[in-house]
Amino acid sequence: MSGFLDRAKEQARQGLEAGRQKVDEVQQQRAGNDLLKKLGAAYYAERRGSGTPDATQSALTALEAHISSHGDGFLHG
Repeated sequence: MSGFLDRAKEQARQGLEAGRQKVDEVQQQRAGNDLLKKLGAAYYAERRGSGTPDATQSALTALEAHISSHGDGFLHG
């Protein structure tokens, strides 16, 4: 019986860890999508005359930092 409980505990632990990893992945994808959206908005504002090149560059730098840290998987849908 003890062996069964140990296996069940280990499976539960593995399931929780997999769930945490998936939540982290989803959060990183959302953060990447938000940064990409901010870059698009900054670029659009700059092109329309109400934004600045500095704001666009700042958004691009933030997006590049995110990609360096977490990869570009969110760009591939």
